[in-house]
Amino acid sequence: MNTNWQSRILKSAADMLRVFCVCVLLVLLVHTVSAESRDSVSMADAPCQFRPQQLIAPAVLITVGSIGVTNDWFVDLKNDWRDNLYDWRGEHRFHIDDYAQFLPVASNVGLAFVGAKAKHPFRERLVVSATGYVVMQSIVTVTKNVVDEKRPDSDAYNSFPSGHTAMAFVGAEMIRKEYGNAWGAGAYVFASGIGFMRMYNDRHWLNDVIGGAGVGILAANIAYWLLPVERKILRWDSSTDMSIVPIYNSEDKSFRIAFTAVF
Repeated sequence: MNTNWQSRILKSAADMLRVFCVCVLLVLLVHTVSAESRDSVSMADAPCQFRPQQLIAPAVLITVGSIGVTNDWFVDLKNDWRDNLYDWRGEHRFHIDDYAQFLPVASNVGLAFVGAKAKHPFRERLVVSATGYVVMQSIVTVTKNVVDEKRPDSDAYNSFPSGHTAMAFVGAEMIRKEYGNAWGAGAYVFASGIGFMRMYNDRHWLNDVIGGAGVGILAANIAYWLLPVERKILRWDSSTDMSIVPIYNSEDKSFRIAFTAVF
């Protein structure tokens, strides 16, 4: 292995690790400071409560990502990181991120069906997930058109922020809010993997991924803040629940779906 190549990748990895650690520490700090109080707020209503501290983590990530569009030091860092990933990857790419980006949001809706304890009934999880997706997609689309950053692998000027990463992180933050920090930690690791794959496949820069994570977290929070309003608009009683359960009949080897609603 070439010595210069080793030095370059070690330097870039160290720089990226510093940026990543600072961002992760800030997110964890904000989540700790803004942890929902179980004494004054019910488990179901806690994620829906607006607190200014909830804006800090996404604001920091989006700001860091935005700085990376033009800042000379950050531009050098992301170019070095891209070059080293190319030396590692060559022309081989794995496009699983095009499909895996949706898994966290789908898990937010469906984890309760496999035994995880959710804070909200099925229909509310479904509405929150749909709202989060619409909010995230709106922010991503507008920002891409305004920032106009060139993609690393083409002449398209819609790189910042990473929509795939935002999609993964909106689901990861929803899982954290809905099922707790243990499930949320796993979801955040998975979402970070999606962000890495966007860089590995040369579709996005490092700052695009950081900004996309911030957009996803922000969209998830907005979706939960809007849930009480949506309850009123839809005239939902918080005690009403619905569920869909798959059933397998061993005699005729057939599958059925059972739908139940409790009012």
